[in-house]
Parts: sequence; structure tokens; C-alpha cells
Amino acid sequence: MPANKRLQVVLERLQKGTITIEDAEREIDFLRIEAVGDIANLDVGRCLRCGIPEVVLAEGKEAGQLSDIVLALVGTSGRCLVSRISHAQYAVLADRAALSGVEATCHERARMAVLSRGSPVELSGGVVGIITAGTSDIRVAEEARVVAAEMGCRVCTAYDVGAAGIHRLFPAIRKCLDAHVFVVAAGREGTLPAVVAGLIDRPVIGVPVSTGYGYMGQGQAALASMLQSCSVLAVVNIDAGFTAGAFAARIANMAASR
Repeated sequence: MPANKRLQVVLERLQKGTITIEDAEREIDFLRIEAVGDIANLDVGRCLRCGIPEVVLAEGKEAGQLSDIVLALVGTSGRCLVSRISHAQYAVLADRAALSGVEATCHERARMAVLSRGSPVELSGGVVGIITAGTSDIRVAEEARVVAAEMGCRVCTAYDVGAAGIHRLFPAIRKCLDAHVFVVAAGREGTLPAVVAGLIDRPVIGVPVSTGYGYMGQGQAALASMLQSCSVLAVVNIDAGFTAGAFAARIANMAASR
């Protein structure tokens, strides 16, 4: 297993004498767990260990508690992602962030927010392509896009290129041919990921989306179809845009680092 790049950089800087032992201890201290009152335990070292930032799920959280958690995470790691956030939650969070000098950005289609102290994301060189079958799948694709971008990837998107009009697919693939990995989101019968995986020589991650109606609707048929694909692809859970985006970014970042 290769060494974690960020930890390796800290140790190299210590060896060269460009930072002190105290500085190195402070940076490695991100391996700790930090409590927020009695409501949450923040894994502030997750990005250092795994290359994937900890994302706060807004669903089920009171706006005040969510703000406490998010601002604590920004205070320790400089940035924070929030998924599945409502307009009401974001309004409270944005007000609290402004009072704390924290920048807040809402990605409405993705139902995500990004908060930071102004430090930009360091680009990794990884490239992720994201394709959707229909416009109803964009909300999940956008969640994947935001996560992959926050992990340093350049993201190429092509939306509404579904299998019902297969001629729309080829320009979309051509547009994203420099991608190291593709995320393909589809609802209803979930055909598109298998089709894409049968046409390109890059890894494909299928994301079943909860669109459709009647028997096996709400993503079940799409999930079953992707799992039964004769093309080789990986499949995440229904509407799991975060998982797909993070997994794709890890693949792309590893490919770019070679």
C-alpha cells in the first residue's frame, strides 16, 4: 500500500528542516477525533488518512446543531462539505458562517454546501467524466460533481444523453475522452452505464437514480439492471452521488499521480 501523500510530504519537510517538530506535530494532529459538545465526534483526519474529506449529512439534523458541527470542522480543517441540505438549514448556516468569517457556497442542484476559510482546492490532475441518462438524474450527478471537484479533480459533464436516443451518447463520450473514470447516472431501467462501459476503456461507476414508477420504480429496476450488467462496471447504491463522486475522484487522483 503506497504511503499517504500528505503525511509523506509532512515527513519530508521535517527531514529537510523546513518545518519544526512542533509544526509537524500540529499537522499530524489531524489524525485526532474532535468532539462537538455531546452531539458529534468529528473525524478531522479522514482526508489525511484516506484522501476523502468528511462530509456532513444535513438530513435529520437541526439547523443549529448542523451549524455547530460544520463550523467546528471548518475551524480544524479549513473546508467542509455538507450534503442533502435544505434551504432552511442553509439560511441558518450561511448566517452563522458570515459571522465567523467563513465563506459559504450553495450548490442548489446538488443540495450541497461548501464552506471554507477562503483557501482554494489544490488541483490533483485527475479528471472525472459524469454522464446522466436524463434531466431527472442531474441532482445525483451534481452531488458527485461537487465531491469530485472538492477532491481536486477537473470534472467534465454531459447531461441528458439517455439510451432512448442513443445517438446523443457519442458526442458526450467524445467530449470527456480525457477522463480517467466515468460516473454514469440513470433511473428507470438503468441501461446507460452498461452501454457506456461497453464502449470505452476507462472504469465506469453506475449510479441508479430513484426515478421511475410502478413495478420496481424509484431506482430498484435501475439498481438491478446495473448489477446484472454484462459490461464490467462498479455500482453504488440508489442516489449515492457522494459515494460515486468520491470513488471516482480516488481513481482519477491515483491515475494522475503515476
